[in-house]
Amino acid sequence: MTTQTPPAPSATPPPAPAPARALNASRTTATAARVLRQLRHDPRTIALLILIPCVMLFLLRYVFDGSPRTFDGIGASLLGVFPLITMFLVTSIATLRERTSGTLERLLAMPLGKGDLIAGYALAFGALAIVQSALATALAVWFLDLDVIGSPWLLLLVALLDALLGTALGLFVSAFAASEFQAVQFMPAVIFPQLLLCGLFAPRDTMHPALEAVSDVLPVSYAVDGMNEVLHHTDMTATFVRDVLLVAGCALLVLFLGAATLRRRTP
Repeated sequence: MTTQTPPAPSATPPPAPAPARALNASRTTATAARVLRQLRHDPRTIALLILIPCVMLFLLRYVFDGSPRTFDGIGASLLGVFPLITMFLVTSIATLRERTSGTLERLLAMPLGKGDLIAGYALAFGALAIVQSALATALAVWFLDLDVIGSPWLLLLVALLDALLGTALGLFVSAFAASEFQAVQFMPAVIFPQLLLCGLFAPRDTMHPALEAVSDVLPVSYAVDGMNEVLHHTDMTATFVRDVLLVAGCALLVLFLGAATLRRRTP
């Protein structure tokens, strides 16, 4: 008489990890703290972020030493442009380095959403942007005698938003670069056209109508307009509020796009 062996119970597959929510405060702050710890051990990057805009403003002031009114005319605009450029470069390269080293793939395998990662980076670099913008504004207004009719705090606000915009653009374009060299190559495509069309070199209403229409949708145009409002008005104007809201809205929009296009590995 043969006995039947009962079938072995089938192994129950482990439960799948719960997907991370789009954004979580604790995960975001933990990501920001990790990025800041890494930057603390990279003094060259900190020097690039903090000192280079101040050095550029200092050089610009004495390039126009014989014509201080020229510095007054463009110094405030460049006060926002220099942080935009440095934050774009550092953020795009740092994010790409995370992906090429495999750190990004390991982080996203954990219960960490793309929104948490992007927001953490924005928070970390935003903290540095506050220091950067505050030093550059203080240098321009109180040491280089930049003639400002409005409040220097409004200049600081626009400079900070420009730096955050550069951070958002750097996070966004890093998804499309396969190397640090390619990340740097995005600067002529993303930043330089905005610098040429923002009204820094010529008033936007004197440009060719097609170029003026393009400049109307570029966020740096409104950052320069906001700086000019502070230069020529003692009080906060409705145009200034509009410009600030548009720059801030563009920065948030690009951050959302950066979260949507973030990749674990290099393309």
